Amino acid sequence: MTGPSERVRRAWRALVWYVQGVTGEGDYERYVAHLRRVHPDRPVPSAREFWRHRYAEQGARPNARCC
Repeated sequence: MTGPSERVRRAWRALVWYVQGVTGEGDYERYVAHLRRVHPDRPVPSAREFWRHRYAEQGARPNARCC
């Protein structure tokens, strides 16, 4: 049986997971993993370069996203 502190830890981890998903915080890490797995010859951009490119794409194609 789990105690109150374990339930709080699990709830906290679930909340962090949810917030990271909503904000896109894990997107860069997933992109880097994809590059290393599928395109090992390509250079890995910095997080700053990744986000700059992502926001530029969103601005260039505003109707391509759902909201």
